Amino acid sequence: MRRNRLGQTDVHVTELGFGGGPLGGLFAPLDDETATGALEAAWDSGIRYFDTSPHYGIGHSERRTGALLRDRPREEFTLSTKVGRLLVPQDPAGRTDESFAVPATHRRVWDFTRDGVLRSVADSLERMGVDRIDVLFLHDAEEHFEDALRDGYPALAELRAQGVVGAIGAGMYHPGKLTRLVRESDVDVVMLSGRYTLLDHSALDEFLPACTDRGVSVLAASVFNSGLLATARPTEGSTFDYAPAAPRLLRRAHRIADVCEAHGVTLPELAMAFPLRHPAVAGIVVGMRTAEEVRANTAAFGAQIPTQLWDDLRGEGLLDERAPVHVR
Repeated sequence: MRRNRLGQTDVHVTELGFGGGPLGGLFAPLDDETATGALEAAWDSGIRYFDTSPHYGIGHSERRTGALLRDRPREEFTLSTKVGRLLVPQDPAGRTDESFAVPATHRRVWDFTRDGVLRSVADSLERMGVDRIDVLFLHDAEEHFEDALRDGYPALAELRAQGVVGAIGAGMYHPGKLTRLVRESDVDVVMLSGRYTLLDHSALDEFLPACTDRGVSVLAASVFNSGLLATARPTEGSTFDYAPAAPRLLRRAHRIADVCEAHGVTLPELAMAFPLRHPAVAGIVVGMRTAEEVRANTAAFGAQIPTQLWDDLRGEGLLDERAPVHVR
């Protein structure tokens, strides 16, 4: 699987990355055996970039990811995790975590201070049982952006200068704030969630041009917009950004699916290919929870997209004229 460099660093990622959110029990419980099967299938498929976070299942995702990777040759894979939430032990008292289907053994405390970042990194290394983290992101800092920019970013830059991590950046869904981070700091890579997809081209306004100008790499996450683009045809109840999809978005997805079918391509295949056509995008990150999902996604990722399909989408007014589609 092709690998791309992140910014000007020595860190490379495979163009398809494994998103660790589902390993934390996102939306539904996930047992260790199934999680292990998904990770092993990803490795067997050639995926060598694995992304996780303390937030995902209050540590479950990191522990499961580390359990696989710490037994693999360290130079063969790239590992990223995130900072911004510290996990504080608490009595679960029979409760389930508010965001993931796991016992509420910890609570999250927002902390983008230098001490908070250092503690978060130390905790993550211990949970995963690995010797280093390749990429470190400020996570979900939309509502804490000034703190993250003032205190969190310098802490990440310090860790990069010390060689503790190879590349630094942030993972958010807000392209405007990520654009500001790109312009006002020296990050290497940013992970943008759901804002550069077949259904949302808003990253083309300022974010992607800023990344191109500054030589910052982009990792596109939530390329299926949480479900609407994940099947050959959207179904009743399909979600867009974790909420029921609006009728106009359903209609647009069906129109794109019509064009896909005319060329023997599926909607998920196109959704995975689209972000990678932009020269700033180094890879996509797809959340996967079972071996079957991994195999389906890796097969879709390898699909050939006819040039005429992109032209037909433009002709139907379904693709922003600014979106590069013939670069790669």
